[in-house]
Amino acid sequence: MDIKNAQTKVDKWINAHGVRYFNELTNMAILTEEVGEVAKIVARKYGEQSLKKEDNIDNLADELSDVLFVLICLANQTGIDLEKSFEQNLVKKTERDKDRHKSNIKLK
Repeated sequence: MDIKNAQTKVDKWINAHGVRYFNELTNMAILTEEVGEVAKIVARKYGEQSLKKEDNIDNLADELSDVLFVLICLANQTGIDLEKSFEQNLVKKTERDKDRHKSNIKLK
């Protein structure tokens, strides 16, 4: 699925099941919460933090999808074409960083 299609699917889902988009501030708070859930899993599964009995570290894919969903909601409600923006962002990164990472001795 391309990004434009994902934006359309999320918009259709919101209109069919979500009544309306939460406002931008609410969605920003939700996005922060979802990123925190991703961080918790990564810290416990790949980092040094120990597991708690109730921790579920096997749902990283689901949590990343939650992040993507809310990110798409924010883009939709603010009129951003994520596919176009992402392509422009890759061009910017390529121009800015084309040699930067190759010459970083920490990455060798």
